[in-house]
Amino acid sequence: MELLAPMRLYTLSKRHFVLVFVFFLISFGVTIFIGIAGPKVIAEQEHSGDQLLLKNLSVKTGPFNLVSPPLTTYNQQLWLTCVMQVEHSNMGDFQQPFEINVELKGVMQDASVMHINNVHQKSRTLHCRTKCDEIIVLHLGYLTYTQYQVLVSFSGLDNITYEIKVKFVWKTYNPSFSQVEIWFRFVFVVLTFMVTCLFAHSLRKFSMRDWGIEQKWMSILLPMLLLYNDPFFPLSFLVNSWFPGTLDTFFQALFLCALLLFWLCVYHGIRVQGERKCLTFYLPKLIIVGLLWLSAVTLGIWQTVNELQDPTYQYKVDIVNFQGMKGFFLIVVALYILYLIFLVVRACSELKNMPYSDLRLRFLTALTFVVLIISMVILYLRFGAKALQNNFVAELSTHYQNSAEFLSFYGLLNFYLYTLAFVYSPSKNALYDSQLKDNPAFSMLNDSDDEVIYGSDYEDMPLQNGRAIKATAKYQDESDTD
Repeated sequence: MELLAPMRLYTLSKRHFVLVFVFFLISFGVTIFIGIAGPKVIAEQEHSGDQLLLKNLSVKTGPFNLVSPPLTTYNQQLWLTCVMQVEHSNMGDFQQPFEINVELKGVMQDASVMHINNVHQKSRTLHCRTKCDEIIVLHLGYLTYTQYQVLVSFSGLDNITYEIKVKFVWKTYNPSFSQVEIWFRFVFVVLTFMVTCLFAHSLRKFSMRDWGIEQKWMSILLPMLLLYNDPFFPLSFLVNSWFPGTLDTFFQALFLCALLLFWLCVYHGIRVQGERKCLTFYLPKLIIVGLLWLSAVTLGIWQTVNELQDPTYQYKVDIVNFQGMKGFFLIVVALYILYLIFLVVRACSELKNMPYSDLRLRFLTALTFVVLIISMVILYLRFGAKALQNNFVAELSTHYQNSAEFLSFYGLLNFYLYTLAFVYSPSKNALYDSQLKDNPAFSMLNDSDDEVIYGSDYEDMPLQNGRAIKATAKYQDESDTD
């Protein structure tokens, strides 16, 4: 048997549990409404290809001379996309491979022009159904110059007998959204820091070896949530470098994988009392989640490094390796899901008649299920059936389309951790109840079945605290008699 620091979870009545879930949903809903009222994420500027051509030149060849809008660090990133429209009503499904040549120059603040890259020639495919797919010409992950000049030309479209219209679109982050992002990240950083300090303060009277597995994990997840909110995010507006963006990606992957590891360890650890050996308990979980983290970080770094060398880089340049990495990632995800389902089913079957452990299991499962359902709804509304297409790493479609999407993801995970921290922190009378052992056999040692309050119809009475006080009183009486 192991002594555990009591949790507020044991003292909550059914009405209190409902209030906890209501508060979580209201807090999440407020962030959604703030996001809906927020600014648009992407600012666009369109140019017709006909207006960019010199006389007697064809839109099927170019060249097109494009100049970006004036840029600041609040624009964060820059995309140039090309949208073609084939003038033929009975065309059906149409594909045409062609070559695109891109030359990039940067304009300094003193209006001098710097040559950035040599001409890049890339193979692309014009794919049209009712309308043609958007083609990303180039992407800059950070902005070094105040303006950019791009010279674009095509080869391989001359043999198309249909008339073609070409439209180029500059896309950047809306500066107003960048300011909203800075402020809300700052708010979440401050809130997370306060919650972390309060949680650590509530456990200060208990030895770390007496903490429950949930409390130990919360002491790890809350600092990682602080990194997920990225207190270094404003550096991306002060330093023209790829490093702040890469650091943000690293922190997000680290926190999300730690959360995945938390679910595995808690659902397994609730069943395993006593010492949890590293080799048999933690190592298999670390291997699975570590592979997920390694895959996510590798994909992000791979894309960043290639874009630094070639702004026109896309996954199609290295499609074989990309598909292999994506397949490996999906296999590990499927393995993780199966392992987690096994642990949940095993825990539910073994702990359904053990009041303390069953309560911990049911609360975590209910709250996590709500979070996962909301996450899947958000992902479906955002991507639809295209969530795992080949463009899910680096293209514009993986970025937020409005402020509501940004705040929904950040708000959901932050309020999820805040709720867990509140429930797993010790209650006010925790020091008095700290002699109780978090073992169902001990809690029912001196009680008959009729005396167990847990599961009764008395909704206004604490689910566990009633029996805890009663067991403590009997324990003291027996000690005095001895």
